[in-house]
Amino acid sequence: MSAVQLITVTEDEGAQRLDRWVKRKFPLITQGAIEKMCRTGQLRVESGRVKASDHVLPGQVVRVPPLPDTPAPVPVSDGKISAADVKMIQNAVLWKDEHMIILNKPAGLASQGGSGMGERHVDGLAEALKFGYKDKPKLVHRLDKDTSGLLMLARTDRVARRLSEALRHRNTRKIYWALVAGVPNPKQGSIKYGLMKAPGGRGEGEKMLCIHPAKMADYPDAKRAQTDFFTLWFLGARMSWMALEPVTGRTHQLRAHMAEMGHPIAGDGKYGGNTADNMGDGWGASIGGDVSRKLHLHARSLTVEHPVTGEMMTFTAPLPDHMAKTWKMLDWNEKDVPADPFAGA
Repeated sequence: MSAVQLITVTEDEGAQRLDRWVKRKFPLITQGAIEKMCRTGQLRVESGRVKASDHVLPGQVVRVPPLPDTPAPVPVSDGKISAADVKMIQNAVLWKDEHMIILNKPAGLASQGGSGMGERHVDGLAEALKFGYKDKPKLVHRLDKDTSGLLMLARTDRVARRLSEALRHRNTRKIYWALVAGVPNPKQGSIKYGLMKAPGGRGEGEKMLCIHPAKMADYPDAKRAQTDFFTLWFLGARMSWMALEPVTGRTHQLRAHMAEMGHPIAGDGKYGGNTADNMGDGWGASIGGDVSRKLHLHARSLTVEHPVTGEMMTFTAPLPDHMAKTWKMLDWNEKDVPADPFAGA
């Protein structure tokens, strides 16, 4: 068991329900456990008794009672998933209730199976995310294998339909963070190149070609695509910390669009190549130095309307280890940039 913790609500966490705040700090704690801690006076705000639905404010101190150091993984009945994978995928849970689950997907783990994906992927590991339900949760959208970050799963078919509808009607906002080569000029704007599949590839192995908006009529297979971008920070002319918001949701959209601008995402061999392959202002995806060669693209924040309560909820996923190491090396701090640079745009 851990000791009693006194945690101060930070400015960037803002005002939010106490139970939401606790779940973001301790992803594996259940709603029932939070309500019990409130009823028994173990969970307190500013030394006072509270309800799970009460709101906490920046600067307030929350008393968190002793919690289990490492919650035991939920057993998987069919035994097809290793104990290590059960622990890994359950530890990736950022938030859950009886309707949906929010994961911080690790880089290198595919969302679904397919050509070249093998058998180890989120959909295949979802058996370990049932948490007492009869059926495993269902993926609502996907992330590329090497992209980390926020991924939604629905715990029932009804919720899956509602979340899918929210995605189609753009009632969901996703912001990605990326490290790119060079510095975009202008530093903010929109990329509206269409996208179409290059011949020869399938699934994750396929490559997308960018089509100039004025030439879309010449390519009937091309689909319109739009990415809004904002340069959060940059280092000389060498590299930039970007916020990217996909207005549409095409395969490899962010990777292809940034490469088309001449600023490929660090670690993206498919779209960045080396300096000689990159005809833009960037230095190629392999920036060099101590920067990891893994893809530096992370689904950082997700705003979605709860499919049952209708509450607008925003989730934030911490950077994966390889990106956190790069940010530390560059002395970049997430507190120095706006959580949503596109707000009000």
